[in-house]
Amino acid sequence: MPEPALPKGWLEENSRIVDQAELGARASPVGCILRLADGIAQIAGLPDAPLGALLECENGAFAFAHSLDRDGINAVFLDEGTTVSVGDRVTDTGDVLRVPVGEALLGRVVDPLGRPLDVGPDIAGADHWPVERPAPTIIERDLVSEPLETGVLVMDSLFALGRGQRELIVGDHATGKTSLAVDAIINQKYSDVICVYVAVGQRASAIERVIDAVRTHGDPSRCIFVVGSAAATPGMQWIAPFAGMTMAEYFRDNGQNALIVIDDLTRHAATHRELALLTREPPGREAYPGDVFYLHARLLERAAKLSPELGGGSLTALPIAQTDAGNLSAYIPTNLISITDGQIVLNSHLFSASQRPAVDVGLSVSRVGGKAQNKALRSVAGRVRLDYAQFQELEMFTRFGGISNERVKAQITRGARIRSLLVQPRYSGLRQVDQVALLAALADGLLDQVDEALIPLLRQRLPARLGNGSELGTGPLGADQRAELIAVVEALINELQVERAT
Repeated sequence: MPEPALPKGWLEENSRIVDQAELGARASPVGCILRLADGIAQIAGLPDAPLGALLECENGAFAFAHSLDRDGINAVFLDEGTTVSVGDRVTDTGDVLRVPVGEALLGRVVDPLGRPLDVGPDIAGADHWPVERPAPTIIERDLVSEPLETGVLVMDSLFALGRGQRELIVGDHATGKTSLAVDAIINQKYSDVICVYVAVGQRASAIERVIDAVRTHGDPSRCIFVVGSAAATPGMQWIAPFAGMTMAEYFRDNGQNALIVIDDLTRHAATHRELALLTREPPGREAYPGDVFYLHARLLERAAKLSPELGGGSLTALPIAQTDAGNLSAYIPTNLISITDGQIVLNSHLFSASQRPAVDVGLSVSRVGGKAQNKALRSVAGRVRLDYAQFQELEMFTRFGGISNERVKAQITRGARIRSLLVQPRYSGLRQVDQVALLAALADGLLDQVDEALIPLLRQRLPARLGNGSELGTGPLGADQRAELIAVVEALINELQVERAT
């Protein structure tokens, strides 16, 4: 196909450009749209514009430089319905794409450019930071040593998160990935952590459910919701994770603690692939461009725990990815697993069997783990994962016949109690003192003689029985404190058994 000619009269209007062949070599204050389709424009001229440059068309529409070629710039428009056409002039604003940051965004629902989507007033008085910012260097980081409490027993006890960690949540469609992340956000109602939820390519109804859940059970005044829904333009969906990361970095850089949930990076990778194919970038594995790994690496590397000299703030990332038929070796899940500090794998078979959260303890891992876990919780959770994994293996063999070995029977009984204990309804986060009490009772064999049907009631009533005054320090669990917690659990078990008998 022959290259389209420049519009008639365009060269005369821009006297600095004397020949079309010089468009890629001579600096010009004005460029021209050569091709236009699907919200993407190829622009000739503007050779000094950097990657991510904010470009303005003559009718006021804005785009950003997505990729740079020898022949020009591939720009992506941000808003839908832009009335631009081939031949329109484009100018470089001299700036990169920026979003507002600061306290004014708390409690708000905004698009990836920071414009309000809720009924609140305009966001005024906020600073504006670039959506693409360099990740902290090694010397600027500190060890991840403080726990981020999610309130979910299976995560806090078996796969503890640290402030500044990047933990991938991965699983098939409709296995509770978003629910797990939202529970972590809701649990920050009792902490000093600021939360940012980023929706990428999600349905509007699903986004509304998340926002309603946080407003009902959490503290929305300390949350920011960045929405790049499925109805948004590809450009808005592409910048959404970067914009949300910038908004969260503001709090980290000011010595505070932040948590960002990106839901999800599989859709973000699909958007990146769509833009890459439309801009004629060479496709690679599964038609993704070769830079998709670097795309997500430079995004997630921005989550970090800063050194005390820089304020000691932290930014924890919970990116979400989707698999097909549990295939963790697919391109995007593999990339993200290698970038992050661990993964929580959700199993569709466990979900169907009402084991929720449907966490696969054999495939899940936290590479920070016990280094950031509360010492009291770590002392009582040491063998839970091993005992549960052994139970799952032994349970398979019991389907083929009875087990006469008493030791094996005891393992199966203990494993069944662990499974009942790890089942946790949504929006019912547990404090660390509640988790320690339950796991201490489990470790001492107190739950082995309890009917499995009573364990959900035990977990539900225990927080009220322990009261607000039962808090744990950062040190190991003392013998007297452990005995006190076990006594409370034992008394509650006796009451539940009496209630059931009557």
